Amino acid sequence: MIGRRRLVFHLCLISSLLFLSSSALPSVSAAATAAKRHYIVYMGSHSSSHSSSATEADLHAVTSFHHDILATYLGDIERAREAIRYSYSRHINGFTAILNEGEAAQIAKHPGVVSVFPDRRKKLQTTHSWNFMLMENQFSDKATGKLVARPSPLWKAAKFGQDVIIANIDGGVWPESQSFSDEGYGPVPSRWKGTCAKAGIRCNRKLIGAGYFNKGALAVPTDAKAGAHADLYSVRDFGGHGTHTLSTAAGNFVPGANFSGAALGVAKGGAPRARVASYKTCFNVPDSCLESDVLAAFEAAISDGVDVLSVSLGDDINYDYFADGLAIGAFHAVRAGITVVAAGGNVGPGLGTVSNLAPWMFTVAASTMDRSFETYAELRNGLRIKGASMTEALLPARKFYPLISAAEAAGLRLNATRDALLCKPGSLDPAKVKGKVVACLRGDTSRLSKSNETAKAGAVGMILCNDKSNGDEISPDPHFIPTVQIGYKDGLKVFKYIKGTKNPEAYITGTFSRFGEKPAPAVCDFSSRGPNVLNPEIMKPDVTAPGDQILAAFSMNASSEATGPDDPRRFPYQFESGTSMATPHVAGIVALIKAVHPHWSPSAIRSAIMTTARTKDNTGNRMTEVGGGRTNSFAYGSGHVRPNQAANPGLVYDLTNNEYLDFLCSLGYNTSSIATFEPGHKCSNSTRWSVFDFNYPSFSVPKLGAGPVTMTRRVKNVGPPGTYTAQVREPYGVAVKVVPDVLKFEKYARRRASGSWWLRNRKVRLRTLSSVDSLGPMEFTTSGVRSSSLMIWKLVSD
Repeated sequence: MIGRRRLVFHLCLISSLLFLSSSALPSVSAAATAAKRHYIVYMGSHSSSHSSSATEADLHAVTSFHHDILATYLGDIERAREAIRYSYSRHINGFTAILNEGEAAQIAKHPGVVSVFPDRRKKLQTTHSWNFMLMENQFSDKATGKLVARPSPLWKAAKFGQDVIIANIDGGVWPESQSFSDEGYGPVPSRWKGTCAKAGIRCNRKLIGAGYFNKGALAVPTDAKAGAHADLYSVRDFGGHGTHTLSTAAGNFVPGANFSGAALGVAKGGAPRARVASYKTCFNVPDSCLESDVLAAFEAAISDGVDVLSVSLGDDINYDYFADGLAIGAFHAVRAGITVVAAGGNVGPGLGTVSNLAPWMFTVAASTMDRSFETYAELRNGLRIKGASMTEALLPARKFYPLISAAEAAGLRLNATRDALLCKPGSLDPAKVKGKVVACLRGDTSRLSKSNETAKAGAVGMILCNDKSNGDEISPDPHFIPTVQIGYKDGLKVFKYIKGTKNPEAYITGTFSRFGEKPAPAVCDFSSRGPNVLNPEIMKPDVTAPGDQILAAFSMNASSEATGPDDPRRFPYQFESGTSMATPHVAGIVALIKAVHPHWSPSAIRSAIMTTARTKDNTGNRMTEVGGGRTNSFAYGSGHVRPNQAANPGLVYDLTNNEYLDFLCSLGYNTSSIATFEPGHKCSNSTRWSVFDFNYPSFSVPKLGAGPVTMTRRVKNVGPPGTYTAQVREPYGVAVKVVPDVLKFEKYARRRASGSWWLRNRKVRLRTLSSVDSLGPMEFTTSGVRSSSLMIWKLVSD
């Protein structure tokens, strides 16, 4: 971020103070005028009255005001108009403009500017997942023999999310998908203010709004955009990601959904009767998903009347909250009562990699389900190796076939042996491959590319062996020929068998779907981990949800990430993995709770989901990583979501907009800065308020030292009258005291109670671990209600 001065102004009242003469401005050096790029100039909020009732004339006045401000730095009003790409004029106050570094630095010094930062690119981070979370009970009807699904109490109470409005900020939507059919839907809710007029698609009573935001993407020069006009000027999904996430959150019930014949069942979203909207900011070209476009999408979503936003975007680097377009947009959305659910990122398992850290965002990690797709490689020596695949094709006969290493099928070109082992395009000699099973090594090219290459060379099957870097992480893909992907150690066994056997042979089985796998859930390796590198006292991620091999609707204009751009096949439903997939699961749950409790705030809904989450898997033991490795709240936050329990949490930790402002005060934002968002709100000069007193549903204590740490929380009873008793499992070496340790509520949702948690080290030698020193939960319980979790940790520098 460039500059840290903050503003004090409300546009309509004192805009005349901001018309500075160009002669009063410092000159910009010639060296700083060379390279130009998009910069976002953030100026805080507009007044609440402006945001709710602004006319077109008012919005035009804001844009003119932004032009005038920029003109004082560029020296000419026409230059300012040409430079500005977005004027955020209703809720978010600011603009995006093409500037050089020197101009940006000067604007950052303006007393009415919160921050100036480059327009950066964000990254795009089901038939069974909702069953796994007990949203329906499937059983066989004795009379008909057919599979029947009984909906959960939450689905019934929420009427499947009826008329709640869920939107995503993503890569667009495939409107023709059955997941977005409006058959059986009534009129669009009258409170909806959005439109599809300029979306390039036709909306309906299910898909009620759509828009694309491309000014940031268009400003980045690239040859790839020459053939991408249809993508850049329509909300239609050309990548599949946006359709997948939106249908996961709120897609219709679609019987018979499957992927290449596998996972046959009823596809559905978490809130299948909710209305949906799509805001497209990510395009199937390089350098899209830009923050300027994302901010414009947030502006539209707030104005249109969205209830829940699912944002499967993120960054590998965490920036100051007000130098991050996604955090800024989310801040304004939450102030407007919209719950913003965001992906935690896919750069795990390293510590401190989780993104979307702002405490007003609901941050989600990814974990597995109890389903697997198994295919076996059988060797003539009796070895049977379990792997993964999702291929409809079977070997011609139930017999063993000759097996070779792909390296044995190399041609005569440079690096022939290595390229052949990796089954690169054109590397295999058909004469050596025809009629055989080929063992290829993973790496350099996509998994499906290798499958396609072996098929073209005449192989009958492929055993895809992971390289060391990919370990045991395998994916069920729709290969072109019978294929099984196996882990690294199993791959070594296959290559050893080939090398040590005169006439090696193998057989590849068909694919079997298995349910009830244990342990599940387990945290995915790719899921980014805590701690929160900006404010370690705020635990991130918040929760984990299914994000591995999620089946959902897909664009018929796109191949999946697994199949690759060269695969001509198209599937209306495809599998995808990532925290991108976990995020809309939580967004769907948020919508259901919103339907049952329409007046709950975003923070109350988040609290309900966090405090009812579970940290144990289906074996009754603490959740692990995929492969069985030990893990903790840095990986799964408060635990795996449990939708049915979240509707009745007992107690909630609520937060007001003023408390978010107090949080910002604690980080060093002064009263004049905070006035940008809420005139009259003053930062306390008292040193007593601490981020440890921020009313967050989880607790995190970094670097607990010799002295005690006190944390204060306030809870509200949203259940029947009852008594809650604190139960603490003290981490090793730490004493925990809760005052008061009993909370009694005599009325529903009427009384708030405050309490303090006091922690200190015991006089024992603490263990020294490479990442986490100790971990323990804290619960307020009555009738089994879990109220919060406690994380005490110490990073070890050596």
